[in-house]
Amino acid sequence: MTSSLSRRRALSGAATLGVGVPLLAACGGGDDGAAKDPATTPATDPPSTASSPTATETASGTPSSGGGSGGGLVAAGDVPVGGGVIVKDAELVVTQPEAGQYKAFSAICTHQGCLVSSVSDGRIQCPCHGSSFSISDGSPQGGPAQSPLSEVAVTVAGDEVTRA
Repeated sequence: MTSSLSRRRALSGAATLGVGVPLLAACGGGDDGAAKDPATTPATDPPSTASSPTATETASGTPSSGGGSGGGLVAAGDVPVGGGVIVKDAELVVTQPEAGQYKAFSAICTHQGCLVSSVSDGRIQCPCHGSSFSISDGSPQGGPAQSPLSEVAVTVAGDEVTRA
């Protein structure tokens, strides 16, 4: 009878340990506790190019001078034909599928809410799970995302792309 009591006590202790250790691990840690989101912590940008949280990035990842005092999102000349620019502070992607045709979409991936990270080869790319979207209409082109990026109406005023 003593052996079954010891076995129960051992199983009970193991179950408690199995639940308690992950909870303690979640509460502890050596960092500040903030989640490291790859969409907001770019690994490929050198520290000297990250100008500010309101920086706009071109398709190549280079900061541009988006969002002037006139309320523009980005200079029209900074949006490459067949590519786009991510306007991080507005959480938008401004694209130019064809010369003179500007489109804008939400920069929040419809799969799990990550901020998209780049525009290349006619696609808006999400770094979290590999979803990609068309620069023409925001429709999903690959990865797990099933819904398109929401389109935002834009217009060109002077030399800037602005919200319509």
